[in-house]
Amino acid sequence: MESPRRRGLRQAKDRQEQLARGVSVVQHGVSALMQLAHMMDEEFVLAADKIASMRGNLIVCGIGKAGLIGRKIAATFSSTGTRSHFLHPSEALHGDLGCIGPNDVMLVLSNSGTTPEIVELLPHLSRRASSVIAITSKINSPLAQASDITLVIPNCPEACRLNLAPTTSTLAMLALGDALAILVSENKEFGQEDFARLHPGGALGLRLASVDELMRPLEECRVCNQNTTLRHMLVETSRPGRRTGAVMVENDQHALVGIFTDSDLTRFLGKHQSADLDCPLHEVMTRKFSAICSGAKLSEAIEILSSRKISELPVVNHFDQPIGLIDITDLIGLEPLVGTMEPIAPSASIRIFGSTL
Repeated sequence: MESPRRRGLRQAKDRQEQLARGVSVVQHGVSALMQLAHMMDEEFVLAADKIASMRGNLIVCGIGKAGLIGRKIAATFSSTGTRSHFLHPSEALHGDLGCIGPNDVMLVLSNSGTTPEIVELLPHLSRRASSVIAITSKINSPLAQASDITLVIPNCPEACRLNLAPTTSTLAMLALGDALAILVSENKEFGQEDFARLHPGGALGLRLASVDELMRPLEECRVCNQNTTLRHMLVETSRPGRRTGAVMVENDQHALVGIFTDSDLTRFLGKHQSADLDCPLHEVMTRKFSAICSGAKLSEAIEILSSRKISELPVVNHFDQPIGLIDITDLIGLEPLVGTMEPIAPSASIRIFGSTL
């Protein structure tokens, strides 16, 4: 019978061998990607130009594992500003060819370039689409010969010992598709605002959202003139529903000149008599405070609230007039998403009042 010690040593050796095998698979993929990088040529640039300048849609086609990679490539193009969708070759031969228009570009994936369903489809693609771009490892394959542009991936063995499971080839296809999508988006000058419009959900959408989308509008905020008395302000700024914890104080030109928070009121009442409530706000308001400009990213506002340990952040227009307020209580439900945001550098969107900095 095997002793516990010997069994433990054998199991440890097995784990080390398995780890080494996993590392070798990754290294095999890295080697293939390095080969791909050295193989990329002018055809890649031509393909990017063709897609960026097309008047129709990019239609990605593939079957099996190449089809799964094709779906991901189509999704990447769609999310980076290029209208794209996936077409299954078998379905195309049974009616879905109708989705291809004369201004569309086809991107067809097949490692061998001889996949029967793809080969059968090729004559129809060249008649219906404006261009056909191939991704394959065989430059002399039927797919490559029927295409206007051919992007060649390394003809490397697959990572599995049987050299059968698509692994290395699909990794190269995915990397090439991603590179193509990124270059096209940059050629089209796809920017942050464009990205935000296509990614309204989740942490990414929240990070790119503007303060205008989540601020409390001015009609729901407490706003007073700087000459209003503290007593009158307490009555005048009452609002139904959840009120904000700060009153935004403006001058006669409606520019923001100060804020008066619940904490300011507590400190005031601790030091003064009730008769002092008749003093004007400009004598007791906080003059040194932060605000953020309309159009700024919500992630910037969250960083200000966090780093300055404040609960309210006025939103101003280019005349420094208040147009809304970001209240930290409105962000509580977004906490799981907020926690995923990376800190940002200070920008021109941040306004510091009452300071020369």
